[in-house]
Amino acid sequence: MRAFLITLTMTAFAANSILNRMAVEGGHADPGSFAALRVLSGALVLVALALLQGIPLVFATRQRAVGAFALALYMAGFSLAYLTLDAGLGALILFGTVQITIFALSALRGAGPNGQQIAGALIAFGGLIVVLNPAGAQGTDPLGAALMAAAGIGWAIYTLSGRTEPDALAGTAANFCLALPLTALVPLLTAGPLNVTPAGVALAVLSGAVTSGLGYALWYSLLPGIAPAIAAIVQLSVPVIAVLGGVLLLGETVGLRVVAGAVLVLGGVALSLRRQR
Repeated sequence: MRAFLITLTMTAFAANSILNRMAVEGGHADPGSFAALRVLSGALVLVALALLQGIPLVFATRQRAVGAFALALYMAGFSLAYLTLDAGLGALILFGTVQITIFALSALRGAGPNGQQIAGALIAFGGLIVVLNPAGAQGTDPLGAALMAAAGIGWAIYTLSGRTEPDALAGTAANFCLALPLTALVPLLTAGPLNVTPAGVALAVLSGAVTSGLGYALWYSLLPGIAPAIAAIVQLSVPVIAVLGGVLLLGETVGLRVVAGAVLVLGGVALSLRRQR
C-alpha cells in the first residue's frame, strides 16, 4: 500500500510539471502568475478541508516557519529559474540539488545513505541525465541555475521538515498560507508582462488545489515512515513520469534513448528500495 501511495505522490508531482508546461508554454499564463495562483488555490482548498475536519491550524512555531519559507523558496526559485533555463537542464539542477542537500543534511544528523542507496542514486541520476539530455548546457544562465539550485534546497528542507509533522493536512495548509505572501511577489520579480487567461487560471487551480496541495499533504503523511535517503531517491522518478505524461497528454514522442534512461532511473530506485539481508 505504501508503495502505491508513493507512486501516486510522484505522479502528482510530475503532473505539476505537465500543468505548468501546458499553461506557460501554451501562452495561457506567465510563470509568476501561475506560481501565485497555484499557492493561493492550494491554500484555500487545504484550509477548507482542515476546517471541515475541525483540525486547528498552528502558525507560530519554528517548524512552521521553516516549512513555509522552504516552500516559498521552492515555488519562487522554480518559477523564476525557468525564465532562462530549458526544462531538461532545470530538472537536472533541481533534483541533483535535492539529492545532495538531503544526503548532506541526513549525514549531519547521523542518518546518511548506505552504500546500496548511494549506488541506486548514482544509477538513477545517470539515467535521468540520459532521459533529459540537456542541450546547450555550456551557455547556462548563472542566475537561472542559482535560482533552480535554491529551489532544490528549499524542496529538500521542506521534505525533511515533513518527517516530524504531527498532522500532514494541517501542516501543509499552514505552510501554504504562510508561503502565499512571498510567492505573490514572484509576478513582480519576473520583469515581464502579466498574462493569465481563463485556461491558465484553471490549470493553476488544478495544480495548486489537487496535484500540489493534496499531493504535498499526502507526501507529508508518508515521510515519517520513509528514510530521508529513500525520500530523495524516489523523487528522481518524477521527471520520467513527466516525460511519459507528455507523451500521453501532450502528444510528445520518445526514442530508444529515453526508454533506456527511464529503465536506469527505475532500476536505480528499485535498487535503493531493495531490502538488504
